[in-house]
Formats: sequence, structure tokens, C-alpha cells
Amino acid sequence: MTAYGPSNIGPFRPVTPERLQLGEGARLLPDGTVVLVDILSGRLLRLPSAPGGELVQLARLSQPLGAVAPLALTGDRAGWLAATGLAFAVLDPTGRVLREFPLPHREGGAQRMNDAACDAAGRMWAGTMAYDATPGAGALHLLDVDGTVTTVLDGLTIPNGPVLSPDGRTMYLADSALGTVEAFTVDPDTARLSARRPLFRIDPDEGSPDGMAVDTQGCVWSAIWGAGQVRRYAPDGRLLEIVEVPAAQPSSVCLTGGGLVVTTASFGLADPGPYDGAVLVAPCSAVAPPAAHASAALAGPHA
Repeated sequence: MTAYGPSNIGPFRPVTPERLQLGEGARLLPDGTVVLVDILSGRLLRLPSAPGGELVQLARLSQPLGAVAPLALTGDRAGWLAATGLAFAVLDPTGRVLREFPLPHREGGAQRMNDAACDAAGRMWAGTMAYDATPGAGALHLLDVDGTVTTVLDGLTIPNGPVLSPDGRTMYLADSALGTVEAFTVDPDTARLSARRPLFRIDPDEGSPDGMAVDTQGCVWSAIWGAGQVRRYAPDGRLLEIVEVPAAQPSSVCLTGGGLVVTTASFGLADPGPYDGAVLVAPCSAVAPPAAHASAALAGPHA
């Protein structure tokens, strides 16, 4: 049985005084910066480059913004591929929508994109959920590099993740309403999912697995909404570590190589505490690969 060492996590502190409604989607970019979203306000934000700075707003959309991945545009411009509203969208550096890839029509009430991530081929995987969390109304969708959008999994409720192992051959997907995280084998050439299997489950009375990250050892880090925790699991589902977070609703995690960044939410709390909605950071020795780029082909010939 593989032994995994401690991640040497120090105390958390808020990155800035700002408090978010529904912080999510923290991502380490290849240049070392960290971006995140405030889902319901449609804002894309960057962490300050120096201690004591403020969150930098990179874009604000008219639709909820679930997550982004970096995307190369023409020339040396760096844009974004976003999971927003009920579409995948190419954004320019200011957040202007250049191109959209709508999801297939879905029955039921009002829905929105939630979490999303790209794989090494530049495809984006994204989950949708009903605003009222109707059981079974959620799904996992795939935007392929040719612009094709496919619904890959139906019958979910609140999908979070997906995240991929460092070799790209395993995908982890949470259904927060059920308290489950499942693993899937991924064909990196075709994006076909197979061998669906449970990784871990948390009793919903104790909290819900939310946003995740996978470190270079293949361990899964999960923000545990409602429990004020981040948990680290081995690839075989063994619980390795519980990290207490000074906020009730941790929502995503990001490993920078020197720190553990945790977004949190104030949404739904009648009496938020001092750190609810804060972006928190703690010293941490664990390392994770930066976010994968979306395929440049998705930007189109003139983007």
C-alpha cells in the first residue's frame, strides 16, 4: 500500500478583506497566478500579486459563471473558455463573449452551469444543476475540440468537479447532493468514460463534497461544504487527512506549490461568520499541475 506523507498545512488567513457570495472554481494558471469565480454574480477574479492587495476583476458576465480555463486567442492575446449560463463561451481578455456553444435542450426548470475543467486535449467538461437542486436534473457535458457539445452523464443533482488525474486517465466527479465522489476511467483519445466506481462518500448530514483538485501524487483534495473542512484522499479512496477551515462552506481548492487556496461562500447563511465568503490561503507543501488550456481551435479562426 502506497504511503503518502503529510502536506504540512499551516494556519489559514484571508487573502483580502472581500467576501464573495459563492466563490468557486479556483485555478492555478501556468504563469503561477490564481483565478476564481463568484458564480452568481458572474465575476471572474484574480488573486492579488502581492500581499495586502485586492481581488482583481477580470470580467463580469450577465450570466452565472461556473468556471474558466485559459485559452489562447490570435496573436499573443490570452482569453478564456467559460462554463456560463447554459453554454460554453469563448471570452476575450475583457470578458466579452466572442463565441458560444449552447448545451442541448434540457427539460425541467431553470438550470445553470456549475463547475468545469479542461483535459489535456483541450476539451472542457462541465456540470449543470437546477437552481432549486431538483434531484436528477443535473448532468455532465463535454465540449470537444471541434465544437461538438454532448451530454455525457444524466441523472445527477449537483455535479462538482470534474477533475482529472495527472496522467489524464482518471476523472473524479462529485454529486454534492448525494455526498458521493466517483471515479471514471477516461480514454484520452476519444474522451469515452468507463469503469464508473465509487471513490468515497460523506453522509449529507455531515457535509457535502464540493470543488476538488488532484495533486501530483494522484491524491484528491475535496472542499467539504457545510463541514468547514478540506479532505485529502488517496487514489484508492483512503482518507489521508482532514484540514479544518475557518469557514462553514468551503467550495473549491487550489494547490499552488506553496499554498492551499480555498474559496468559500456566504450564500445561504443567515448569520455569516467573519471568514464566510473569504478566499483563504494556508502554507502547504503539496503540489498540483496548473489548469489545462482549452483548445485554441475553439476560439475560431478570427478570435
